[in-house]
Amino acid sequence: MVKSKNFTFNGGAATYLGTGILALIITVITFGFAYPYALVLRQRWIAKHTYINGRQLVFTGTGIGLFVHWVKWLLLCIITLGIYGFWVAPRVRKWVVEHTDFAQ
Repeated sequence: MVKSKNFTFNGGAATYLGTGILALIITVITFGFAYPYALVLRQRWIAKHTYINGRQLVFTGTGIGLFVHWVKWLLLCIITLGIYGFWVAPRVRKWVVEHTDFAQ
């Protein structure tokens, strides 16, 4: 297997674990309503440690920017007894990708 020269990642286990635990606590304490803020926390960490062709990524999304969508999606999941959840994951991924850019 050939190692990519275009993509690099320099994140460490300690900060990854700390970020993940904080995101989990935020999500659990708020019963999932603050998940957008936890997602932003994790995505900022990932972007901070990811480089493409030597250029660092930056995550520009905000928790409030996803929150309205998140509440709507949660309600649709409740109404459809969870079936709408199949549409939520791709929409969250789309939102993440659309809010990821190269650092200046």
